[in-house]
Amino acid sequence: MKTFIVAHDFSTIADNALSHAMTTAKFLNAKVLVLHVVSKQKEIAEAESHLKKIISKIDTTLEVLPKVRVGNIFEDIGEFAAENHAELIFMGTHGTKGWQHLTGSNALKVVTSSSVPFIIVQEAQIKPTGYDDIVVPLDLHKETKQKLAVVADLAIYFKSRVHVVIPDETDEFLRNKVLANIQFAKKFFSDRAIEMNATLLNPSGFDKEIVKYAVKSDATLIAIMNLNKNSIFGSLTSNYEQYIINNDAKIATLIVNPVDSPYGSSVLFS
Repeated sequence: MKTFIVAHDFSTIADNALSHAMTTAKFLNAKVLVLHVVSKQKEIAEAESHLKKIISKIDTTLEVLPKVRVGNIFEDIGEFAAENHAELIFMGTHGTKGWQHLTGSNALKVVTSSSVPFIIVQEAQIKPTGYDDIVVPLDLHKETKQKLAVVADLAIYFKSRVHVVIPDETDEFLRNKVLANIQFAKKFFSDRAIEMNATLLNPSGFDKEIVKYAVKSDATLIAIMNLNKNSIFGSLTSNYEQYIINNDAKIATLIVNPVDSPYGSSVLFS
């Protein structure tokens, strides 16, 4: 059985992350573990009681279990995911209390603690049909293959349309690389019977162009890699990642950490 984790701090944005997880789990009959991290042993009982109340309101036949752990979220979410062989972690951000102070670089620190992909959720609700349209910014890192594989796994289950977006480079060498990546992506998704289109965007303010395109496409998910280093385009920095995670359109973000995996294969649903 596949396992999803929801990091929950009793906030409304965490409730939305749980909603995203439940909709996704429904398509895969996955088990959902709702995790709350406390700082002291004496806080466990109250936290367990609160989680049970939240879970009792969910109308589902899926297995949903409350889990409380003593520690800190920067380390324990990743460790908990590893211990439970989780495929995906859902976490809310950009709120006003509790863990929801974790915007920008702090959220990335939590994500970096785990090899398991995260879906970072803001206020936007997930559709009953799931992530129908997924926007995938494509760069020239070799790790990009891992992101495509994770996106493909989700797209197969949700019958999603995948929108690959790439900076419209004027440099001939980079442009040839861009066109080669588009062809690679087309074959990759075509081999898996996934509908895909490719669009070149203005490289100036590429992060903002991605969000604008996602809004125009009615996308419910943007997929990025957590590389935290300059790309060949010079745009995929940690500031880029922070902007996408906390984008103004409140669209959920799938963020994948690069892992040592042959041929860029997927660590999700493997």
